[in-house]
Amino acid sequence: MIETRPQKAQERALLIGLEKQGVSKWELHDSLDELRELANSAGAQVVDTVTQKLQKPTAPYYIGRGKAESIKESCQDQRVTSVIFDDELSPAQGRNLENLFARKVLDRTQLILDIFAQRARSREGRLQIELAQLQYLLPRLTRMWHHLSRQTGGIGTRGPGETQLEVDRRRVQERIARLERELEAVRKTRAIQRQARKRHQWPVAAVVGYTNAGKSTLLNLLTGADLVAEDKLFATLDPTTRSFVLPNKQRVLLTDTVGFLRKLPHTLIESFKATLEEVTEADLLIHIVDLSHPRVDEQMEAVDAVIKELDAFGKQTLIVFNKIDNLPNRELVDSYLKRFPGSVAISARTGEGVDNLVQALE
Repeated sequence: MIETRPQKAQERALLIGLEKQGVSKWELHDSLDELRELANSAGAQVVDTVTQKLQKPTAPYYIGRGKAESIKESCQDQRVTSVIFDDELSPAQGRNLENLFARKVLDRTQLILDIFAQRARSREGRLQIELAQLQYLLPRLTRMWHHLSRQTGGIGTRGPGETQLEVDRRRVQERIARLERELEAVRKTRAIQRQARKRHQWPVAAVVGYTNAGKSTLLNLLTGADLVAEDKLFATLDPTTRSFVLPNKQRVLLTDTVGFLRKLPHTLIESFKATLEEVTEADLLIHIVDLSHPRVDEQMEAVDAVIKELDAFGKQTLIVFNKIDNLPNRELVDSYLKRFPGSVAISARTGEGVDNLVQALE
């Protein structure tokens, strides 16, 4: 007789966003749409979304106490297993909310870190995400011990693991220090590799862009590589460099990079410095933009914000508007090409416009 194990039930998540001062209702709506996509990517089923308008977050619960009590009832009625907030919570807020809801409480930062933990494949990627997770968890250890004693895995608990999280603060700090030393060795190795490439005097272009903008698809098209190019968030975590020869016989090295995101956690940027140095050290940035996305301007601004944080803003940049095959007409394409002189429009999926991109690279 073949024994079959029942599949683990999908987590049921409730999303919470705050319309605070300086944030419009439409901006909050867009941010919550993205949070829903992140939750789905992590394996959750979003059952409801709750918003509240406040001047600023409250210290005890981030939201008002009355709203928190109402959400507690909704969690019971809708069999919610996880409550996900659209902003980062303080350790005290997270602890208070979990005690009130008697359910797992995550914030946007923890959710993003969880997705990175799912996607990390290389040793370097796993080291970097573990460092980011531990730096996030260090001030939250007391809450996480309680959190793990009640939960059995699922989103927000991948990565370092229960035994790691139950050690005291000193041992976690020692682990962080060890990870930082290992990643410093990785950075030195990457620096040596970059120096070796420079001896060939081949220009290096870093392909940057919002997550799921089509960076890997473009690299595959240009170089014949077989990089993972999936229609999901953060499909690429490990930078990959491939060679490409232009029609004028000039060889160019193209480096794929991790996708950027609005509200990308600072701890993640710091932890992935070994990887993101490929951006700061490149001769040229190729900024891939999903022109078919309804929030294209916000996504471009988010990418620029991360590039600024990396001290790479002002570097020579070629803007490439991708996914034009998803647009009903050329009006939007022409509008953006006019707004951004020197940019090109392509479809990395069909190859349309790629000749113009190659000419721009020459």
